[in-house]
Amino acid sequence: MNLTTQELKIYSKLTSPFKIQEFLDSLPYSSEGRYRSPRSVLKDRKAHCYDGAVFAASALRRIGYPPVLVDMLPNKRDDDHILAVFRRKKYWGAVAKSNFTGLRYREPVYRDLHELVMSYFESYYNIAREKTLVGYTAPLHLSKFDKLGWLVNDNVMDTIADRLDDQRKYKIITPALARQLSAVDWRSYHAGLLGSNQKGLFRP
Repeated sequence: MNLTTQELKIYSKLTSPFKIQEFLDSLPYSSEGRYRSPRSVLKDRKAHCYDGAVFAASALRRIGYPPVLVDMLPNKRDDDHILAVFRRKKYWGAVAKSNFTGLRYREPVYRDLHELVMSYFESYYNIAREKTLVGYTAPLHLSKFDKLGWLVNDNVMDTIADRLDDQRKYKIITPALARQLSAVDWRSYHAGLLGSNQKGLFRP
């Protein structure tokens, strides 16, 4: 998975999880359905949630963290959202590309993945103001795909996505609790959509 000199130059500046997040935040949010490998993210200078998470995992690997993804799962009225997770000592954090301001970076202060995922609960909502997060997957280590060249090969992205779909799933809320949830208040709703790409929003 050889990188070009220019690609290595960009990676060399991403020396912490937060700097990786800042780089993702500098990219326009892609409303396209296609998946981009980390190389294509650098080339096209755009990414959506999936592309951003895979890129972040590749950048985290270069600074000593395993490349690991976790997929956060909504009900049927929203998109899923993928995190590149990392662990500093015994605490979990995450880097993510999102169309919503509240679904991005998390400091490594969470004791386990369940606690990390729950930190996104209030900010995980659709354009109908419905809170939609219901579960998450077991972590997927991208090192399993090294032989396929996932760093530079767009064709491998579908394979990774399919494997994420097959990961063990954990529920965080029961249907009974979900029915009792209040709508997102308007101030939080508008704050979460600040700077969003309207074309990239899920329409329930």
